[in-house]
Amino acid sequence: MIGFRFSKKERFLYPGQELRPHTRGRRKAPDVMVDEPTRLALEVGRTRMMVAASLFAMVYLAIGIRLFDLMVLKSTDRRPPVSQSATVPLDTKRAEIVDRNGLVLATNLPTVNLYADSTKILNAEEATTKLLALMPDLNREEVLSKLMSGRRFIYLERNLSPRLQAAINAQGIPGIYFEDSERRIYPHGHMVSHVLGATDPDNGGIAGIERSFDQRLKDDQQPLRLSLDLRVQAVVRDTLLAAITDFQAIGGVGLVMDANNGQVIALVSLPDYDPAEFGNSPADSQFNRATLGVYEMGSTFKLLNTAMALDSGQIRVADTFDTSRPLKISRFTISDDHPIPRPQNVAEILVHSSNIGSARMAMALGSDHQREFLGRMGMLSAPPIELPEISPPLIPAQWREIAMMTISFGHGIAVTSVNLATAVSALVNGGRLYKPTLLLDTPQDAKQVIAPQTSMLMRYLMRLVVSEGTGKKADVPGYLIGGKTGSAEKVSRYGGYDTHNLRTTFAAAFPLDDPRYVVLTVLDEPKGLKSTYGFATAGWNAAPTTGKIISQIAPLLGVFPRLDAMQPYAPLNNVDLKNITQSIAFITGGARAPAR
Repeated sequence: MIGFRFSKKERFLYPGQELRPHTRGRRKAPDVMVDEPTRLALEVGRTRMMVAASLFAMVYLAIGIRLFDLMVLKSTDRRPPVSQSATVPLDTKRAEIVDRNGLVLATNLPTVNLYADSTKILNAEEATTKLLALMPDLNREEVLSKLMSGRRFIYLERNLSPRLQAAINAQGIPGIYFEDSERRIYPHGHMVSHVLGATDPDNGGIAGIERSFDQRLKDDQQPLRLSLDLRVQAVVRDTLLAAITDFQAIGGVGLVMDANNGQVIALVSLPDYDPAEFGNSPADSQFNRATLGVYEMGSTFKLLNTAMALDSGQIRVADTFDTSRPLKISRFTISDDHPIPRPQNVAEILVHSSNIGSARMAMALGSDHQREFLGRMGMLSAPPIELPEISPPLIPAQWREIAMMTISFGHGIAVTSVNLATAVSALVNGGRLYKPTLLLDTPQDAKQVIAPQTSMLMRYLMRLVVSEGTGKKADVPGYLIGGKTGSAEKVSRYGGYDTHNLRTTFAAAFPLDDPRYVVLTVLDEPKGLKSTYGFATAGWNAAPTTGKIISQIAPLLGVFPRLDAMQPYAPLNNVDLKNITQSIAFITGGARAPAR
């Protein structure tokens, strides 16, 4: 029994106040007297309230920490789907690739991938049926196997369109989610395929520039600028494709190079492919004939052989060699397609494309000199261009005399188109050899490989080939074009050469009064037509194709036709090749290539 005693000042007591001791005067006395069991019960109650409050505080703290973790400290490798339309962002940014004028060649497009958490799939059969109704190209057994695999993350399809994503999301299939991604896009399709290459589904480079500069494209978001000019690339590809169709060829190469810095302005290999469909492209279309294919270039090598002779200082333009009869060595016979039964000078040998004369010029200098010269011109090593698809030349294991003789006119050695274009650039630009490059802003160092005077002589002789020789169909009014044809029999699968299948080449440079560009055209197995009188050699197909290319790209490159285009080459018009010395001496002031 508890007794209460109120004072006049305390008519009302707050809860618990009756348990406090009350001080009256100097003497303290409790207002309420509590027995021991009641006091113990109150203490237990207080303890329980404190424990419960502590537990609630801990729960709320844990919830707060979890929310903070999910909303602020969320781990990038966690893929917890919040809803059916939740996406997981991926850091897959890849820099653009542009041409020399800033036109986009490769870029990225935001997209989404479809994936599944098979542990949350309620009914794999039903989910598979719903998905295949929207994506009929998927394999039912494969999708069903993935949905029943027990794996927490498995791709079902990549690069969904927004419409397809919305349709799948509307199905509300548990365990089916979307992932933010990027897709590599090539706006110009086939146009630049062999240069650009391709990427894999995870946006990693697997071919071409995409592979060579894979890490740079991932680490640096500044566009990668190539030396290509998309306008020139389009002209070269379209013209080459038309020639392949007209002459019923199986493939071809078109290449334009800046002769004064080694920059590649256009590089085409046909057949080609769509980089976006690289994995589904035939192997033949993936093969880069310009850098990976090594071929015998035929009589275009006579340019190198002639330059070697003139640069040696031992042979002059007017020097003659006997070409009146075939040249026999061991069991081999070297002959000319169009024999001239008399000695010919160096200019005539090049203009008339004499195999016999070229071999005799090489014999006059020796195999060691030939090998050293070709090595100096970069013809004995793989082209140092920024592509993974490159091949080294095929050269003789032993540089015997017969090899030296056949190499002088382009047989017995196989090189890439880039090798040849690089060497021809040095022949016309004053003798400076630049490394070929696909990058625009890369400093280039040149190596002097022939004397400037030798380069000047070669320009005159190359012009003669077009004005008087086998390259007449490459001529374009108003432009000084020089070059050399080459027709090489292809190696037969049964051994030896197949005389019915040719690979034809024309190597050209323009304008020869101030050389700026080298153009190389190759046709693989062109056929003789009625319009070519049944001939399938380079003068009938590769040469006119090159002329068509030059006539279209020259204005794009700032090279315009001139009314006085034949000056200072006028003395070479209708020249008597037997007296070539007088004409060339008139132009060059009597200078000749110095001895090395």
